[in-house]
Amino acid sequence: MHRSLPLLMFFVCSVLMSCAPSPTSKSEGETGEMPSSVTSGEKKIGFSALTLKNPFFKIIGDSLTAAAEQEGFTVTVNDAERDVNEQAKHIENYIAQGMAAIVINPCDRIAIGPAIQKANEAGIPVFTCDLQCAAEDVEIAGHVGTDNFQGGKLAGEAMIEALGESGGEVLILHFKQAQSCVLRVDGFLEVINAYNEGRDSGKIEVVSELEGGGLQDEGYRATSDALQAHPNLAGIFAINDPSALGAYTALKQAGKEDQVQIIGFDGQMEGKLAIREGKIYADPIQFPEQMGTTTVENIVKYLNGEEYEQVRLIPTELYRQEDAIQDEALKPKS
Repeated sequence: MHRSLPLLMFFVCSVLMSCAPSPTSKSEGETGEMPSSVTSGEKKIGFSALTLKNPFFKIIGDSLTAAAEQEGFTVTVNDAERDVNEQAKHIENYIAQGMAAIVINPCDRIAIGPAIQKANEAGIPVFTCDLQCAAEDVEIAGHVGTDNFQGGKLAGEAMIEALGESGGEVLILHFKQAQSCVLRVDGFLEVINAYNEGRDSGKIEVVSELEGGGLQDEGYRATSDALQAHPNLAGIFAINDPSALGAYTALKQAGKEDQVQIIGFDGQMEGKLAIREGKIYADPIQFPEQMGTTTVENIVKYLNGEEYEQVRLIPTELYRQEDAIQDEALKPKS
Protein backbone atom coordinates (compact mmCIF):
# COMPACT_ATOMS: atom_id res chain seq x y z
CA MET A 1 0.00 0.00 0.00
CA HIS A 2 2.69 2.43 0.81
CA ARG A 3 4.67 1.45 -2.26
CA SER A 4 1.87 2.87 -4.44
CA LEU A 5 1.77 6.20 -2.53
CA PRO A 6 4.58 7.90 -4.52
CA LEU A 7 2.92 6.87 -7.78
CA LEU A 8 -0.41 8.26 -6.60
CA MET A 9 1.18 11.59 -5.59
CA PHE A 10 2.90 11.86 -8.96
CA PHE A 11 -0.42 11.31 -10.71
CA VAL A 12 -2.23 13.97 -8.64
CA CYS A 13 0.53 16.56 -9.18
CA SER A 14 0.50 15.92 -12.91
CA VAL A 15 -3.23 16.53 -13.10
CA LEU A 16 -2.99 19.75 -11.06
CA MET A 17 -0.18 21.10 -13.21
CA SER A 18 -2.02 20.35 -16.42
CA CYS A 19 -5.10 22.26 -15.16
CA ALA A 20 -3.24 25.34 -13.83
CA PRO A 21 -3.25 28.45 -16.05
CA SER A 22 0.11 29.33 -17.57
CA PRO A 23 1.54 32.69 -16.49
CA THR A 24 1.50 35.58 -18.94
CA SER A 25 5.00 36.21 -20.17
CA LYS A 26 6.48 39.68 -20.38
CA SER A 27 6.67 39.48 -24.15
CA GLU A 28 2.92 38.87 -24.39
CA GLY A 29 2.23 42.04 -22.45
CA GLU A 30 4.58 44.00 -24.70
CA THR A 31 2.71 42.95 -27.83
CA GLY A 32 -0.43 44.77 -26.74
CA GLU A 33 -2.41 41.99 -25.06
CA MET A 34 -5.66 43.52 -23.76
CA PRO A 35 -5.93 43.94 -19.97
CA SER A 36 -8.41 41.85 -18.01
CA SER A 37 -10.82 44.77 -17.69
CA VAL A 38 -11.40 44.74 -21.45
CA THR A 39 -11.81 41.00 -21.76
CA SER A 40 -14.32 41.04 -18.90
CA GLY A 41 -16.52 43.39 -20.89
CA GLU A 42 -15.75 46.68 -19.13
CA LYS A 43 -15.02 49.54 -21.55
CA LYS A 44 -13.37 52.49 -19.85
CA ILE A 45 -11.00 55.20 -21.07
CA GLY A 46 -9.04 57.62 -18.91
CA PHE A 47 -8.12 61.06 -20.31
CA SER A 48 -5.63 63.31 -18.50
CA ALA A 49 -5.77 66.78 -20.05
CA LEU A 50 -2.88 69.23 -19.94
CA THR A 51 -5.18 71.96 -18.62
CA LEU A 52 -8.92 72.42 -18.92
CA LYS A 53 -8.44 76.16 -18.36
CA ASN A 54 -7.46 76.24 -22.03
CA PRO A 55 -10.66 75.76 -24.10
CA PHE A 56 -8.65 73.88 -26.73
CA PHE A 57 -8.12 70.89 -24.44
CA LYS A 58 -11.71 70.98 -23.25
CA ILE A 59 -12.82 70.64 -26.88
CA ILE A 60 -10.56 67.60 -27.23
CA GLY A 61 -12.01 66.11 -24.05
CA ASP A 62 -15.61 66.77 -25.10
CA SER A 63 -15.18 65.34 -28.60
CA LEU A 64 -13.25 62.33 -27.30
CA THR A 65 -15.97 61.64 -24.71
CA ALA A 66 -18.80 61.95 -27.24
CA ALA A 67 -17.09 59.66 -29.76
CA ALA A 68 -16.17 57.10 -27.09
CA GLU A 69 -19.71 56.96 -25.68
CA GLN A 70 -21.01 56.15 -29.16
CA GLU A 71 -18.69 53.14 -29.08
CA GLY A 72 -19.99 52.04 -25.67
CA PHE A 73 -17.10 53.40 -23.56
CA THR A 74 -17.29 55.50 -20.44
CA VAL A 75 -14.64 58.22 -20.16
CA THR A 76 -13.01 59.67 -17.06
CA VAL A 77 -11.58 63.15 -17.70
CA ASN A 78 -9.06 64.69 -15.30
CA ASP A 79 -7.30 68.06 -15.35
CA ALA A 80 -3.55 67.74 -14.78
CA GLU A 81 -3.26 71.54 -14.51
CA ARG A 82 0.10 71.43 -16.32
CA ASP A 83 1.60 69.43 -13.43
CA VAL A 84 3.46 66.33 -14.61
CA ASN A 85 3.33 64.82 -11.11
CA GLU A 86 -0.45 65.19 -11.04
CA GLN A 87 -0.67 63.61 -14.47
CA ALA A 88 1.47 60.69 -13.29
CA LYS A 89 -1.04 60.16 -10.46
CA HIS A 90 -3.86 60.13 -13.02
CA ILE A 91 -2.09 57.40 -14.97
CA GLU A 92 -1.53 55.34 -11.83
CA ASN A 93 -5.23 55.66 -10.99
CA TYR A 94 -6.21 54.61 -14.51
CA ILE A 95 -4.02 51.53 -14.16
CA ALA A 96 -5.61 50.67 -10.82
CA GLN A 97 -9.08 51.09 -12.33
CA GLY A 98 -8.24 48.75 -15.19
CA MET A 99 -8.86 51.22 -18.01
CA ALA A 100 -9.03 49.79 -21.50
CA ALA A 101 -6.91 52.70 -22.76
CA ILE A 102 -5.27 55.88 -21.49
CA VAL A 103 -5.16 59.18 -23.39
CA ILE A 104 -2.93 62.08 -22.33
CA ASN A 105 -1.76 65.51 -23.40
CA PRO A 106 1.73 65.15 -21.85
CA CYS A 107 2.44 67.92 -19.34
CA ASP A 108 6.13 67.38 -19.87
CA ARG A 109 7.27 65.60 -23.02
CA ILE A 110 10.12 63.81 -21.20
CA ALA A 111 9.30 63.71 -17.47
CA ILE A 112 6.03 61.82 -18.05
CA GLY A 113 8.04 58.83 -19.31
CA PRO A 114 8.19 56.76 -16.06
CA ALA A 115 4.40 56.96 -15.60
CA ILE A 116 3.83 55.77 -19.16
CA GLN A 117 6.25 52.90 -18.55
CA LYS A 118 4.01 51.73 -15.69
CA ALA A 119 1.03 51.63 -18.04
CA ASN A 120 3.15 49.75 -20.59
CA GLU A 121 4.03 47.16 -17.94
CA ALA A 122 0.35 46.82 -17.02
CA GLY A 123 -0.52 46.10 -20.66
CA ILE A 124 -2.71 49.23 -21.00
CA PRO A 125 -2.20 51.15 -24.27
CA VAL A 126 -1.31 54.85 -23.97
CA PHE A 127 -2.37 57.28 -26.69
CA THR A 128 -1.16 60.87 -26.92
CA CYS A 129 -3.27 63.66 -28.32
CA ASP A 130 -2.09 67.06 -29.58
CA LEU A 131 1.09 66.94 -27.48
CA GLN A 132 3.65 64.23 -28.18
CA CYS A 133 5.88 62.32 -25.78
CA ALA A 134 9.64 62.49 -26.35
CA ALA A 135 10.69 60.21 -23.47
CA GLU A 136 12.90 57.20 -24.22
CA ASP A 137 11.96 53.57 -23.59
CA VAL A 138 8.20 54.12 -23.64
CA GLU A 139 5.58 52.64 -25.93
CA ILE A 140 2.96 55.00 -27.34
CA ALA A 141 0.14 53.11 -29.05
CA GLY A 142 -0.86 56.06 -31.21
CA HIS A 143 -0.67 59.83 -31.60
CA VAL A 144 -3.09 62.25 -33.21
CA GLY A 145 -2.12 65.88 -33.35
CA THR A 146 -1.34 68.89 -35.47
CA ASP A 147 1.50 69.07 -37.96
CA ASN A 148 3.08 71.65 -35.70
CA PHE A 149 6.24 72.16 -37.73
CA GLN A 150 4.12 72.93 -40.80
CA GLY A 151 1.99 75.23 -38.66
CA GLY A 152 5.07 77.01 -37.38
CA LYS A 153 6.20 77.60 -40.95
CA LEU A 154 2.81 79.15 -41.74
CA ALA A 155 3.24 81.39 -38.69
CA GLY A 156 6.61 82.51 -40.04
CA GLU A 157 5.06 83.30 -43.42
CA ALA A 158 2.31 85.27 -41.68
CA MET A 159 4.87 87.27 -39.70
CA ILE A 160 6.75 88.16 -42.89
CA GLU A 161 3.45 89.21 -44.45
CA ALA A 162 2.43 91.28 -41.41
CA LEU A 163 5.75 93.15 -41.03
CA GLY A 164 6.36 93.73 -44.71
CA GLU A 165 9.67 94.95 -46.08
CA SER A 166 10.54 96.90 -42.96
CA GLY A 167 11.02 93.78 -40.82
CA GLY A 168 11.76 94.46 -37.16
CA GLU A 169 12.28 92.98 -33.72
CA VAL A 170 10.20 89.94 -32.74
CA LEU A 171 9.35 88.27 -29.43
CA ILE A 172 8.49 84.57 -29.18
CA LEU A 173 6.16 83.49 -26.37
CA HIS A 174 7.15 79.85 -25.86
CA PHE A 175 6.06 76.79 -23.86
CA LYS A 176 9.09 74.52 -24.07
CA GLN A 177 7.66 71.66 -21.97
CA ALA A 178 5.38 70.81 -24.90
CA GLN A 179 6.90 69.06 -27.91
CA SER A 180 4.22 70.62 -30.12
CA CYS A 181 5.36 74.11 -29.18
CA VAL A 182 9.01 73.24 -29.77
CA LEU A 183 8.07 72.14 -33.28
CA ARG A 184 6.03 75.31 -33.89
CA VAL A 185 8.95 77.52 -32.96
CA ASP A 186 11.35 75.39 -35.04
CA GLY A 187 9.12 75.79 -38.10
CA PHE A 188 8.74 79.52 -37.46
CA LEU A 189 12.49 80.05 -37.14
CA GLU A 190 13.24 78.04 -40.27
CA VAL A 191 11.09 80.37 -42.36
CA ILE A 192 12.36 83.55 -40.67
CA ASN A 193 16.02 82.51 -41.04
CA ALA A 194 15.49 81.70 -44.71
CA TYR A 195 13.84 85.10 -45.20
CA ASN A 196 16.77 86.91 -43.57
CA GLU A 197 19.44 85.10 -45.57
CA GLY A 198 21.25 87.49 -47.92
CA ARG A 199 19.27 90.54 -46.79
CA ASP A 200 21.07 93.74 -45.74
CA SER A 201 17.94 95.52 -44.59
CA GLY A 202 14.43 94.65 -43.48
CA LYS A 203 15.53 91.63 -41.49
CA ILE A 204 13.24 90.05 -38.89
CA GLU A 205 15.26 89.70 -35.69
CA VAL A 206 14.09 87.42 -32.89
CA VAL A 207 15.28 89.40 -29.88
CA SER A 208 13.78 87.27 -27.12
CA GLU A 209 12.15 83.90 -26.39
CA LEU A 210 10.17 84.02 -23.15
CA GLU A 211 8.09 81.47 -21.29
CA GLY A 212 4.44 82.30 -21.88
CA GLY A 213 3.06 79.17 -20.28
CA GLY A 214 0.39 78.83 -22.93
CA LEU A 215 -1.90 80.88 -20.68
CA GLN A 216 -3.30 84.39 -20.93
CA ASP A 217 -1.99 85.79 -17.64
CA GLU A 218 1.51 84.42 -18.19
CA GLY A 219 1.54 85.69 -21.77
CA TYR A 220 0.58 89.12 -20.43
CA ARG A 221 3.38 89.16 -17.86
CA ALA A 222 6.02 87.92 -20.31
CA THR A 223 5.05 90.54 -22.90
CA SER A 224 5.06 93.32 -20.31
CA ASP A 225 8.60 92.30 -19.33
CA ALA A 226 9.72 92.12 -22.97
CA LEU A 227 8.44 95.64 -23.70
CA GLN A 228 10.67 97.01 -20.94
CA ALA A 229 13.77 95.47 -22.53
CA HIS A 230 12.67 95.88 -26.16
CA PRO A 231 10.45 98.95 -26.57
CA ASN A 232 10.74 98.81 -30.36
CA LEU A 233 9.11 95.41 -30.79
CA ALA A 234 7.40 94.99 -34.14
CA GLY A 235 6.01 91.47 -33.84
CA ILE A 236 5.10 88.67 -31.43
CA PHE A 237 4.73 84.99 -32.23
CA ALA A 238 2.67 83.36 -29.50
CA ILE A 239 2.48 79.56 -29.49
CA ASN A 240 -1.27 79.57 -28.79
CA ASP A 241 -4.31 81.86 -28.59
CA PRO A 242 -4.39 82.36 -24.81
CA SER A 243 -0.80 83.62 -24.73
CA ALA A 244 -1.51 85.76 -27.82
CA LEU A 245 -4.52 87.35 -26.09
CA GLY A 246 -2.39 87.99 -23.00
CA ALA A 247 0.20 89.66 -25.23
CA TYR A 248 -2.44 91.94 -26.73
CA THR A 249 -3.59 93.03 -23.27
CA ALA A 250 -0.02 93.98 -22.38
CA LEU A 251 0.41 95.89 -25.64
CA LYS A 252 -2.83 97.80 -25.14
CA GLN A 253 -1.86 98.70 -21.59
CA ALA A 254 1.46 100.04 -22.91
CA GLY A 255 -0.26 101.90 -25.76
CA LYS A 256 1.58 99.80 -28.37
CA GLU A 257 -1.21 97.67 -29.82
CA ASP A 258 -0.85 99.46 -33.18
CA GLN A 259 2.96 99.12 -33.18
CA VAL A 260 3.18 95.33 -32.76
CA GLN A 261 1.69 92.61 -34.96
CA ILE A 262 0.70 89.37 -33.20
CA ILE A 263 0.71 85.93 -34.81
CA GLY A 264 -1.06 83.34 -32.68
CA PHE A 265 -1.73 79.64 -33.08
CA ASP A 266 -4.85 77.50 -32.52
CA GLY A 267 -7.98 79.05 -33.99
CA GLN A 268 -10.06 78.95 -30.82
CA MET A 269 -13.25 81.00 -30.84
CA GLU A 270 -11.62 83.73 -28.73
CA GLY A 271 -8.66 83.79 -31.10
CA LYS A 272 -10.82 84.00 -34.20
CA LEU A 273 -12.83 86.86 -32.69
CA ALA A 274 -9.57 88.68 -31.91
CA ILE A 275 -8.45 88.19 -35.51
CA ARG A 276 -11.75 89.63 -36.78
CA GLU A 277 -11.29 92.64 -34.50
CA GLY A 278 -7.69 93.16 -35.68
CA LYS A 279 -6.10 92.36 -32.32
CA ILE A 280 -4.28 89.32 -33.75
CA TYR A 281 -3.02 89.38 -37.34
CA ALA A 282 -3.43 85.66 -38.13
CA ASP A 283 -3.44 82.11 -36.75
CA PRO A 284 -2.44 78.75 -38.14
CA ILE A 285 -5.60 76.98 -36.96
CA GLN A 286 -5.91 73.48 -35.51
CA PHE A 287 -8.78 71.01 -35.45
CA PRO A 288 -9.22 69.71 -31.88
CA GLU A 289 -12.57 67.98 -32.55
CA GLN A 290 -10.90 65.83 -35.20
CA MET A 291 -8.11 64.96 -32.75
CA GLY A 292 -10.58 63.65 -30.18
CA THR A 293 -12.69 61.59 -32.57
CA THR A 294 -9.69 60.14 -34.44
CA THR A 295 -8.06 59.12 -31.15
CA VAL A 296 -11.17 57.12 -30.26
CA GLU A 297 -11.19 55.49 -33.70
CA ASN A 298 -7.58 54.41 -33.11
CA ILE A 299 -8.38 53.03 -29.66
CA VAL A 300 -11.21 50.92 -31.07
CA LYS A 301 -9.01 49.60 -33.87
CA TYR A 302 -6.21 48.81 -31.43
CA LEU A 303 -8.49 46.84 -29.14
CA ASN A 304 -9.98 45.00 -32.12
CA GLY A 305 -6.52 44.13 -33.47
CA GLU A 306 -7.05 46.23 -36.62
CA GLU A 307 -4.46 48.33 -38.42
CA TYR A 308 -4.46 52.11 -38.04
CA GLU A 309 -2.19 55.09 -38.69
CA GLN A 310 0.00 55.16 -35.58
CA VAL A 311 1.02 58.81 -36.00
CA ARG A 312 -1.54 61.13 -37.58
CA LEU A 313 -0.53 64.76 -38.10
CA ILE A 314 -3.29 67.11 -39.23
CA PRO A 315 -2.12 70.10 -41.33
CA THR A 316 -2.98 73.62 -40.16
CA GLU A 317 -4.58 76.35 -42.26
CA LEU A 318 -3.73 80.05 -42.05
CA TYR A 319 -6.67 82.11 -40.81
CA ARG A 320 -6.61 85.88 -41.43
CA GLN A 321 -9.04 88.75 -40.83
CA GLU A 322 -10.83 88.21 -44.14
CA ASP A 323 -11.46 84.60 -43.14
CA ALA A 324 -12.90 85.74 -39.81
CA ILE A 325 -15.22 88.23 -41.52
CA GLN A 326 -16.61 85.42 -43.70
CA ASP A 327 -16.75 82.86 -40.87
CA GLU A 328 -20.40 81.90 -40.30
CA ALA A 329 -19.59 80.70 -36.77
CA LEU A 330 -18.62 84.26 -35.79
CA LYS A 331 -21.68 85.99 -37.24
CA PRO A 332 -24.38 87.07 -34.78
CA LYS A 333 -27.34 84.70 -34.54
CA SER A 334 -30.52 86.21 -35.96
